[in-house]
Amino acid sequence: MSENKRKDSDSSPSVSKSKKFKGDSPRDLSKEDLLTLIIRCSNFAAIKHKDQRRLDSEKTPYINHPIGVANILTEEGGVFDPVVIISALLHDTVEDTDTTIDEIEEEFGPEVRLVVSEVTDDKSLPKMERKRLQIKHSPHISHEAKLVKLADKIYNLRDMRRCKPEGWTDERYREYFK
Repeated sequence: MSENKRKDSDSSPSVSKSKKFKGDSPRDLSKEDLLTLIIRCSNFAAIKHKDQRRLDSEKTPYINHPIGVANILTEEGGVFDPVVIISALLHDTVEDTDTTIDEIEEEFGPEVRLVVSEVTDDKSLPKMERKRLQIKHSPHISHEAKLVKLADKIYNLRDMRRCKPEGWTDERYREYFK
């Protein structure tokens, strides 16, 4: 057996054929299993966001956003922590789709669940209350969640500089930057 193939009897974490994450942390996976998990995560996010579009005039497919957030982390931030990258790819699934936080844990593990839950806003609250809570909670969230949140903000600001969202007034545009 070659070094890059894991024995079936090995009890280390893995990405099982049943598509459920087995183990405590993506950080413990072999390179092959980690790559499999990241590709599966990208596919999961693409399926969840399949009918969504960004608010720009081009109606960009929404999946470009989480991929762009992950790209900012790796390319510009030098962040290669799999928990952070997977969480970046999934950061809007609970907030903007029918995905549950339990589903995130089942598919990607408890560490990813924690980070995704830390960056997920309660959409039942008014927008200003959500913003207030983001500011209030930001000092207390994990380092991983702070990285995802910062990359998300950077992506959104760049996207809005490129093309103001359709239907946004100048006032709403300025408010976002506050």
